[in-house]
Amino acid sequence: MPLNRREFTQQSAVAGAGLALTGVVGALATAPEALASDEPETYGAGRGHGHDLGYGPLVADPDGMLALPEGFSYRVVTHSGVTRLESGEFTPSNHDGTAAFAGPRGTTYLVNNHELKGPRSKWTHPVPLTEGLVYDPAAAGGCTVVEVHRDGTVAEWVGLAGTSTNCAGGRTAWGTWLTGEETEDLAGKNGMTKDHGYIFEVDPHDVRANLAPKPIKAFGRYAHEAVVLDPKRGHAYLTEDASGPNGLLFRWVPPQDFEHGRGQLRTLADDAGALQAFRCIDSSGSFVDDLSRATRIGTVYGVDWIDVPDRDARTTSVRKQFTDGQVTRARKLEGMWWGDGGAYIVSSYAREESPGAAHDGQVWFYDPKRRTLTLKVLLGVNATPDEDGAFDGPDNITVSPYGGLVIAEDGEGVQHLFGATDSGRTYPIARNDLNDSEFTGVTFSPDGDTLFANIQDPGIMVAITGPWRRQPRR
Repeated sequence: MPLNRREFTQQSAVAGAGLALTGVVGALATAPEALASDEPETYGAGRGHGHDLGYGPLVADPDGMLALPEGFSYRVVTHSGVTRLESGEFTPSNHDGTAAFAGPRGTTYLVNNHELKGPRSKWTHPVPLTEGLVYDPAAAGGCTVVEVHRDGTVAEWVGLAGTSTNCAGGRTAWGTWLTGEETEDLAGKNGMTKDHGYIFEVDPHDVRANLAPKPIKAFGRYAHEAVVLDPKRGHAYLTEDASGPNGLLFRWVPPQDFEHGRGQLRTLADDAGALQAFRCIDSSGSFVDDLSRATRIGTVYGVDWIDVPDRDARTTSVRKQFTDGQVTRARKLEGMWWGDGGAYIVSSYAREESPGAAHDGQVWFYDPKRRTLTLKVLLGVNATPDEDGAFDGPDNITVSPYGGLVIAEDGEGVQHLFGATDSGRTYPIARNDLNDSEFTGVTFSPDGDTLFANIQDPGIMVAITGPWRRQPRR
């Protein structure tokens, strides 16, 4: 049922009073690069990092890899071209989206995407074609499963092979990983022998569940980024990283009698349920064509959902099946995380390809009960990205067990992991001292003691430990 103006006006009034103070993030900002923060500027000369929160300044790494606050340390878990899989091949390269799961006897499983696009011949360390786990033998990407033991020993094996451009994804309530292909290559393009642009499920606990990989075509074929599942309603929310035109936020509504669980998604018919794209309206009832139109923290939009005409998009990309005025768009819709009864959603930046204001990052919160989308984060354009300081280009995100969010930076110049409190103050957690590659795959261990993250190129997973503590709300 479409959301009418009166309903939305009532709901946005409630949301404006309540949502800004609930959830993991209130009004996240990076002063002085932030736009229209509700919070007073309590930051010092440290380019937006509050000195009374976080863990202190970053200390340069004598080994030239990862700068961390004093008292913190890291160790390398996997390193492409250095560490090896149980089968003997080198760890694949280009680490991306990752999630952690509790394993047996105190171990931690991590499922790690490898964002490798195109034919295998392009890459020195593609995901090995492990028998029974291959979708398309021509494709270089896929996922590995990493098992970390209490004593620090590590094992790694292939969970999925023969997929392409495995970027982000999301974990499920039943302990599996959904990996997204950020490509629209059909069979015959870029050397592929099968169609790509799908979501696949990977079970870190049972390799048998991963045999004969099957795409979840019901979720649509487009340049997938992240996916989250609403554990109450069963809906899936999915982001698309695309331009010309800008990408879409999708919702998948399951068939009436469908029950989620381990192995159930691969039983879905290709056209099962309904795939829909979002359409936003402002408090006056006017259509919002692009999320870049929002210029203030706390902006609230009402959300309707419009059915996708052809979800497999063999002739026309899904985002091009809609005319102007039908759906809302955004540039680089990237990471998502489910928390506080809704979905946190990242738009990494906007420039001249977007009709609204330029920015270097937004984080929105979608409330499925109220059907509202609220702007929690708005980062202004970082004029000096090569200087260590301000943050830009948020990508993968996770909810921190110590309050707020931890965000992986995929911006220009210096790359960070940074945290944000509920009131919006930000603080550095790590800096890439190795190269200018983005951080990816930020995720905490199930016990909250270890923060895992990746340096995408060449492909290094690190485990960060230290004196974690609850961050102040304000």
